[in-house]
Amino acid sequence: MAEPSHDRADDVGLRGRDLIGLGGLLVGAIVAGTLLGLLLDHVAGTSPVFTILGVFLGMAVGALGFALRVRAAVR
Repeated sequence: MAEPSHDRADDVGLRGRDLIGLGGLLVGAIVAGTLLGLLLDHVAGTSPVFTILGVFLGMAVGALGFALRVRAAVR
């Protein structure tokens, strides 16, 4: 019997467009968190408090989304 090929085009995994999408997810989450933080700082009259929180929240949401998409792609 022949061994199964691991170089088939229909294998499940991450391709170039998937990686671009993951990068976009990370960047989008961080940019959205930053913009939301800037807006909240402007409304509340505070300086960098909500902006910094927004950046960290965006990173956390982006990392979670990244992990979930990679986990689903590897399965």
